Amino acid sequence: MTVELPGLFDLQVNGFGGIDFNAADLTADRIGEALQRMRSTGVTRCLPTLITSSFEQFAASARVLSRTTCPAIAGIHMEGPYVSPEDGTRGAHPREHVKPATIDDFNRRQDAAGGRIVLVTLAPEVAGAVRLIEHLVASGVRAAIGHTAATPGQVADAIAAGATLATHLGNGCAQMLPRHPNVIWELLAADAVLASVIVDGHHLPPATVKAMVRAKGERRMILVTDAVAAAGCAPGRYTIGNVTSELSAGGRVSLPGTPYLAGSALTLDRAIANTVRFTGLPIDDVAPMASAIPASCLGMTTAGTVTAEWNPESGTLDVQRVSA
Repeated sequence: MTVELPGLFDLQVNGFGGIDFNAADLTADRIGEALQRMRSTGVTRCLPTLITSSFEQFAASARVLSRTTCPAIAGIHMEGPYVSPEDGTRGAHPREHVKPATIDDFNRRQDAAGGRIVLVTLAPEVAGAVRLIEHLVASGVRAAIGHTAATPGQVADAIAAGATLATHLGNGCAQMLPRHPNVIWELLAADAVLASVIVDGHHLPPATVKAMVRAKGERRMILVTDAVAAAGCAPGRYTIGNVTSELSAGGRVSLPGTPYLAGSALTLDRAIANTVRFTGLPIDDVAPMASAIPASCLGMTTAGTVTAEWNPESGTLDVQRVSA
């Protein structure tokens, strides 16, 4: 059956179609090419995401993104460098560039980005994190908790300081956690915090997605892709900044030779379809998780409409047309 959806809004996308937003040779034309390919999957607004790197590499990518005149770019998501240095928890973020959180360092990066950073993911336990969260909130930038080994008290302090989002909940944490308490339970229970999730079948099992949606509530859930350059491409090796990742034939993106995930090859239309299948919710209840809810999380609106064919029997969503 034909469905009409608001334009999709992806809060976390590192690249697409062989193009890496963290690449040193990023150009406006390459950004435009990636955004056009994302548009074919229903995405009309997004936050290109820059992960932990040297300041010089971050600044180079941020300057190109900030000067690219495309209405699909709603701002920049800065994921790191204020994240946990621990293996597993850190994910694909290079340890040598992980650092304490300072207002001066953030302001330097915001200047390089032309003021376009609208979302920052950081770990509450990192030195200076709570003070920086207060600064971010005061300056109109959203703060998210992610890539963290925080204690319940540290999570509570970050939320009290103004953090309002959990970045890819259930990932960016230790491979093995205590049954309770742990950071996942704390963030699930926090009513003031929305949760983004990567529903590709690799980052979270179906039962986990269903339980998270039930616990957090449909209006507090956000679907993101965390897509890297490998999204929309054939299996092989790709880069995220200076980090090499590998896309398997089964669609899993990981650091070669390790069990650690390194972004995804997910598209947001597929995330909607997967979530419907995993939770049993109707598509009308799931679609806002990839459109209106992420937009409102940033104090923004969606753009355009998506016409798609939805097959409830097979659980597939096929984008037919995207209108601005």
